[in-house]
Amino acid sequence: MKTKILLVEDEDAIRKFIKINLEREGYDVYEAGTGEEGIEIADSEDIKIVVLDVMLPGIDGFKVCETLRKKYKDLGIIMLTAKAEDYDKIMGLQYGTDDYMTKPFNPTELTLRIKSLERRVIPEDEEDKKNIIESDIFKMDTYSRKFYKAGKELDLTPTEFLIMKTFLENKGRAITREELLNKVWGEEFIGDSKIVDVNIRRLRSKIEGDSADPKYIETVWGLGYRWNDEK
Repeated sequence: MKTKILLVEDEDAIRKFIKINLEREGYDVYEAGTGEEGIEIADSEDIKIVVLDVMLPGIDGFKVCETLRKKYKDLGIIMLTAKAEDYDKIMGLQYGTDDYMTKPFNPTELTLRIKSLERRVIPEDEEDKKNIIESDIFKMDTYSRKFYKAGKELDLTPTEFLIMKTFLENKGRAITREELLNKVWGEEFIGDSKIVDVNIRRLRSKIEGDSADPKYIETVWGLGYRWNDEK
């Protein structure tokens, strides 16, 4: 079955160009020229990945991202921005996007980003089946893609879920940013490594009692991060 992708872009020429390239790669692509239209399509179709422009008429891409993330925690979202400023990138990540790209971009690079995100959004059928990982008050079910803290389910994005899976499979071991990039975003990722730090910051806000004084996701200065399992 083809993976369904929603493309939300108000510039017709760019939207058609991206659509043609993705369809050549075997994806089923739905188009929307506004944020409102994009949300309607996401509500009516089994969309797995959204490619979302920031600058849209009506509600902007940040609001669309926030709305979709609240409704569909397992949805993969890639944001497109015409600006190279860190502000737009960080804002997108804070609203729940999994990845971002700056225009203009190579369509091949977008395809690689989508394939990488696809691996996070669509789990392997057998590899993760009925696999439970536990650490202190946390429990992860890799088959149902659910994560619990003290019995309460937490809403994690596909990217956050895979980061947590990497931590729980490597308890107590320092993991470099480069290793996290390779495991979560894929070895073909050529974007900014700051995406790791922003996702860690967002993840800490969800799982730590005090994200300013983290007890579980520890920073290993000059290297990366470590999951502290000794509580």
